[in-house]
Amino acid sequence: MENKELAVIQNKILVIRNQQVMIDRDIAELYGVETKRLNEQVKRNIERFPERFMFQLTLEEYRFLRSQFATSKNETRGGRQYLPYAFTEQGCAMLSSVLKSDTAIQTSIKIMDDFVAMRRFILSNRRSFSD
Repeated sequence: MENKELAVIQNKILVIRNQQVMIDRDIAELYGVETKRLNEQVKRNIERFPERFMFQLTLEEYRFLRSQFATSKNETRGGRQYLPYAFTEQGCAMLSSVLKSDTAIQTSIKIMDDFVAMRRFILSNRRSFSD
């Protein structure tokens, strides 16, 4: 995997509620599907997504995210009709089973690798600060 590809995915991993997550919009972009379609598949398979895999952001969390990042084209034309969903590492892995495309499977593998790489980075930095 190229470093550029790795950086793109890692920049989409955020920490919300003390968990590393990715937002539905960012995952949909990586999988090459519309956010609406991704969320439809999740809702059709909701039993696969317990709260430890996926949760909906609160209005305060969403406002904070919007203040940190540029507003996307879709959000400037009237805004989202619902608050975004955040997917944990396990939720991202589960998405490949409900989207069922080669792109989803390969993207899911890359996302899992990046979650692991970030966890290792955090752990190694935590150790060096405590030494």
